[in-house]
Amino acid sequence: MGIRDLGVRIGYGTPGPFNSITDVQGVRVGHRTLVENRGEVSIRTGVTIIEPRPGVARFEPCFAGTHVLNGNGDATGLEWIRESGLLTTPIAYTNTHSVGVVRDALVAAERSSVGDSQYWCMPVVLETFDGVLNDIWGQHVTAAHVHEAMAQATSGPVPEGSVGGGTGMICHEFKGGIGTASRKLTPDEGGWTVGALVQANYGRREALRVAGYPVGDVLRDVPSPFSRRLAGVPGMGSIVVTLATDAPLLPHQCDQVARRASIGLARVGGGTEYASGDIFVAFSVGNRGIPPADYSLAREPIMHVRSIAQDFISSIFVAAAEAVEEAILNALVAADDTEGQGVHVHALGADRLLDALAEVGWRPGRRPLTHYSTN
Repeated sequence: MGIRDLGVRIGYGTPGPFNSITDVQGVRVGHRTLVENRGEVSIRTGVTIIEPRPGVARFEPCFAGTHVLNGNGDATGLEWIRESGLLTTPIAYTNTHSVGVVRDALVAAERSSVGDSQYWCMPVVLETFDGVLNDIWGQHVTAAHVHEAMAQATSGPVPEGSVGGGTGMICHEFKGGIGTASRKLTPDEGGWTVGALVQANYGRREALRVAGYPVGDVLRDVPSPFSRRLAGVPGMGSIVVTLATDAPLLPHQCDQVARRASIGLARVGGGTEYASGDIFVAFSVGNRGIPPADYSLAREPIMHVRSIAQDFISSIFVAAAEAVEEAILNALVAADDTEGQGVHVHALGADRLLDALAEVGWRPGRRPLTHYSTN
């Protein structure tokens, strides 16, 4: 279930057929979810893989860009994207203490695909903190789990909520996790698709807004997981976002698209907490034949690429912001009540959300409030 299944419209654009990042041709997503109890130890974690193209990414990289709204988090591979403008590996989401093992597993997978050579790879691994619900110090994600997520990567509908890297995540003091959404531009706008996939683990309850409506104001009575001593503080966590498009973008344009994830995050009520790492990646599959980032494989000194004229990129920005906004809300709607490490985290839930929306003035079929309203 997603936010649209409740009759709530987010923005004004039209989703793709799956309302998912996999609406961008060639993009695939796989999860490996870990839920286990070992005595007093709770394992609530996992890994999510985003493949930009089928096959080995290094043989046909994508132009890519990044943006960091707040750096209270970590990621691997972003300096290489900033330097080269290229995405040459899958993107992985996991928990804070499993970044290393996931990165190493992606390196091993690359080697098994291409064999030994002088080529190196710098995988992109993004993290958010799941230590409220998960025994994060136990580092329970293994290389085998990464390989299983890669093996399960597929196009089509993407499971959302408490799955993969999002299994133990908390968003606006409700159960968070993985969410995805897409926008299909009109033919006059180019007809391209923009998709987002988020791992949402941030935010204060009172800041939550849905379609512009301040539902967080009327949901304060739902018990917060952070009321338990040593469980943490409201607003802590992080959010990581991947944006994909088939529009032909150059690296600096991917940077521009990545920055628009901040707008989608702000519309839901995030982006203002120092204790949150907000890290975004955007890539384009709209150019084919980009030379591999390996001198030994380069064949020609000049490459021929296409790009959107800058005066026509605004529709991509709008689509990116709306897709991120809806993906976060889909993560909230799809998640389930979760208990771990002695902490219970309530799901937002369809009924609770619809009641809250009605209380603040929303009605079925009503247009979203302006995103600039603060009332």
